[in-house]
Amino acid sequence: MRILTLEVKAPQDAMAEFARTWNSSKPQRSARIAFASPELLWSVLTAKRWELLKALCGAGPLSIREAARRVERDVKGVHSDVMALLHAGLLQRTVQGRIVFPYEAIKVEFVLQAAPSSLRSAED
Repeated sequence: MRILTLEVKAPQDAMAEFARTWNSSKPQRSARIAFASPELLWSVLTAKRWELLKALCGAGPLSIREAARRVERDVKGVHSDVMALLHAGLLQRTVQGRIVFPYEAIKVEFVLQAAPSSLRSAED
């Protein structure tokens, strides 16, 4: 199964992981896209874009008009979301100009940590 993992990771850590993967001889069954912060992840992956990805998952190549029909939204709004998802690397375009989500699943990974105690003390 081809899985896309979205994660929150410092840019230098993401580049180090990319280099390890690039130099590996093992075939990759999954892909990873790293975001520098949870806020950046959620600014790209809005509720409407998540709904769009769910509709595209397993659907094969579709026109933007068909994608809009499936999520019951206007074409202009879906086009804007598609462009953002293409730019972020979550969607791809086929040679025929259709859009496709080339994975069978999405996994989102990040850790929410407590603020350092020095910050908590200042707020109390």
